[in-house]
Amino acid sequence: MDFLLSDSWFFTWILLPALIFLARIMDQSIGTLRLIFLSKGMKHIAPFLGFFEVIIWLLAVGQIMQHLDNWLCYVSYGAGFAMGNFIGMTLEERLSIGTSIVRVILSSESPELIAALKSQNFGLTILNAEGAKGNVKVLFSIIRRKEIPAFLETLHDYHPAAFYTIEDVKTAKEGVFKSYRSKSLSDGIGSLLKKTK
Repeated sequence: MDFLLSDSWFFTWILLPALIFLARIMDQSIGTLRLIFLSKGMKHIAPFLGFFEVIIWLLAVGQIMQHLDNWLCYVSYGAGFAMGNFIGMTLEERLSIGTSIVRVILSSESPELIAALKSQNFGLTILNAEGAKGNVKVLFSIIRRKEIPAFLETLHDYHPAAFYTIEDVKTAKEGVFKSYRSKSLSDGIGSLLKKTK
């Protein structure tokens, strides 16, 4: 086990840079998520994440300060920072936390699209407006980020070339949102009874 000792070649040039790289990935991923949670007003989660972010960062920096002559530690530190940003953003996309506003501009009347979106329980606000080439309809919908693919799929089915923008919303109160109700045992039994009748 001599190759694992702190003064060995393996520890100095392989293990230590790898550990610094992994530590930076962890602390930067946590830091990216912390900033995203802060921007979405989730004030209770951000300090908790910040605690672990700083502890991991101190461990990584402490190792670099003890090995200032090891250039590979600096490279690992920078590479871990970059990879941590990427992983943090990927995690946030997968989590799809928060709400967004979808703004759709239609150049023509589209009662079928509006009916389809309403049938899926998307709340809509519809305005008449004037665009560069004449009258347009503007649809606004504030939806959970997890619902964006379903909304866009319906939009593309009826208006493949529709112009739309999507922005994050920090806070939304009241309004019409899809309700997610988990199926309980009584729901399952009720549906079975209906089938047997």
